[in-house]
Formats: sequence, C-alpha cells, structure tokens
Amino acid sequence: MKVAVVGATGLVGTKMLQILAERNFPVTELLPVASEKSVGKEVEYKGKKYKVVSMTDAIAAKPAVALFSAGGSTSLEWAPKFAAAGITVIDNSSAWRMDPTKKLVVPELNADVLTREDKIIANPNCSTIQMVVALNPLHKKYQVKRIVVSTYQSVTGTGVKAVTQLLNERKGVQGEMAYKYPIDLNAIPQIDSFLDNGYTKEEMKMVNETKKIMRDDTIRVTATTVRIPVMGGHSEAINVEFGKDFDLADVKSLLSHAPGVVLVDDPAAQQYPMPKDAHEKDEVFVGRLRRDETQPNTLNMWVVSDNLRKGAATNAVQIAEYLVEKGLL
Repeated sequence: MKVAVVGATGLVGTKMLQILAERNFPVTELLPVASEKSVGKEVEYKGKKYKVVSMTDAIAAKPAVALFSAGGSTSLEWAPKFAAAGITVIDNSSAWRMDPTKKLVVPELNADVLTREDKIIANPNCSTIQMVVALNPLHKKYQVKRIVVSTYQSVTGTGVKAVTQLLNERKGVQGEMAYKYPIDLNAIPQIDSFLDNGYTKEEMKMVNETKKIMRDDTIRVTATTVRIPVMGGHSEAINVEFGKDFDLADVKSLLSHAPGVVLVDDPAAQQYPMPKDAHEKDEVFVGRLRRDETQPNTLNMWVVSDNLRKGAATNAVQIAEYLVEKGLL
C-alpha cells in the first residue's frame, strides 16, 4: 500500500513514521511529504532513507492514504486536493474536526461511523482522545452527564521549539521562546489563544469534540488546560458526574477490561499513572479512582497518555488500520 506522511519532518510526522514501522502497517511505498523548504531532505523509515517530496508530487503518486500532520492552514488548503484525487486523508490538525460533513474518530469508540466515501477523516485533539477513551466504557453503563477536567500538558504538544525552550532553560541557556513565559519550574494556564468567552481554543476543543465523538450533545464539559514542564505525556484530573449511581469495584472492572485502557490504581502501594510511565506507550492509563463525596453519582479520576502517540500519531495509524481491515481504502 502506497502511504504518504504529510509533515514528515515534524514531531508528530516523525512519530507517525515510527509507529507505521512498529505496527507493521502494510506500506509498499512511502512518500514523506513536507513544505517546499524541506523537499529533498531525507527521513528514515525501517532503516532506509527516503527523500521528502512536495505536495503536488505526492498527489501525482496517488497513495491510498495520506496521514496529515502539517497544521490547520495546510490541511485546509491541501486535504481537499488529495481527497479530490481519490486519496483518503487522516488529518491530525483542528481544521476538519467540527465540520459536520467530516467524521471525528477514536477507533475504540466510533470507527463504525466510517465509510468508503469518507475521504477526509479528522483525528481529535490529544487531550480529548485520552479523556474519551477512559470515559467511554463508563458512559456506556452509567451515562456521563457532566465533565470537569483540568489538564497538565506536555511541552511536546507545542512542538520542537517548546522542547528546545524547556531544555535551554534547564541548562541556563538563552534561546528562542515558544511561550511568552518561562516553562521550566512553571505552569502556564493557557494553551492556544483565548476566545471571547474567556476560555482557550484548547479548552473549547475538549468541550465540542467530546460531544461529537461520544455522539451525545447533552454531555456538559468544562475544561481548564495548563502547560507544564514535562515531556512524557499529558495528564488530566477528571471529575465526572453520571446519570446513574456506580459501584467503584465495577468501575475498576470496566476500565481494566476496556480496549486501550490500563488501570494503575493502588493507593496503598502509591501506584498511579504518571507521564514518565506513559511515555512511548499507546495505552491510556487511569488511576486515583474515588467517589466525589460532595455530590451523588460523581467520580474523580486521573488519566495519563503519551500525547504524541495515542494523542496523535497512533490514533491516526489505528484509523488507517481500521480502513484496511474493513476494505474501505
């Protein structure tokens, strides 16, 4: 199968190449694609070097699928051109997520919405993905009514520039700033730009995407998203109110058997999920499960996942795997 990776030289694009190799996706020909200034550079895949090609050359080569991780404006411009050539695009940007004509997919939850006609498929926001993977098995049984979520997000979610800023600050080196403020020994309660309602775009992505993926517009979500000096993955403190009461032992059982979820919840042994343990893993790790004692039918939980893997690249590759398995490519 001919596969294009658009944005192949970026953090997520590089991770996509790694995961395609790790999962033995049936790539017969690889087309790494990037901006004009990167054309001719080389990327490595399964021990071989591949030259980066332009968007137009990639379209002319007619891959079956193109994994996009090149930013929203690039996706808005180029994804329709790929789709018009009959190429299935799986897009990691925010460009298409809330478009009512496009599917927003987390394979563990809603891959069944996909058809052969879906030529642009949206990959959700990283912080949304891990939250809905953890909540879905509980939603099926207890009916999620309201979610209050605070995130503690890795600098890798911003990109290479932010990783460099953090490492420079650790070394006491002056350098280019990805953020307005220092990130080392700090927490920045702003991810993306502010909207008129006082929330950031990242916070509203979690609100809107959750409803679309879980196919339930009645779910109420309120979010605060924070950037912290971590590189392993994103963490989330989630307070979730259900329509029905729950049994804590049953909650643990549901989560321990849920696809893509690993339960790490042993307070007596001080065992709980941490970003360093989720780093380079594809699962969503859940722990600190406890009943909210201030109101009925409400659970507190702590959810951690590698934002470059399940939060981005792995989810996109899993969508492609589903399309192959169902003969939709």
